[in-house]
Amino acid sequence: MVCHPSEWRPSMWAQLITTRIKAGKDHELPKLFDQLKATEQPGSGLVRSTAFRDQKDPSRLYMLVVFESEERARAREQDERRQEGLASARATMADIFEGPPEFVDLTVVNDFVP
Repeated sequence: MVCHPSEWRPSMWAQLITTRIKAGKDHELPKLFDQLKATEQPGSGLVRSTAFRDQKDPSRLYMLVVFESEERARAREQDERRQEGLASARATMADIFEGPPEFVDLTVVNDFVP
């Protein structure tokens, strides 16, 4: 299936988040993902959130978070309803990640969904 120009949403925006998992802490990832999911608010602009592990370096974790627009993503960052729930997720991240995650801001130029 080909994505037609009328289906392309040029305002979509994403962040690629990279980090390393501490040795012996990978079993904590489902807990973290559940905590992050629980913080989501309806209408936040989040389109999808996908996590990946590097097959050649399993300590390397990549998370791709796609939003309707950068504006919606930035508003979501400031949403006070999320902040309380994020406290426990941040504590989990501090426990399982080797240092702070790195963020790469991306403009979506193609989003093919068959």
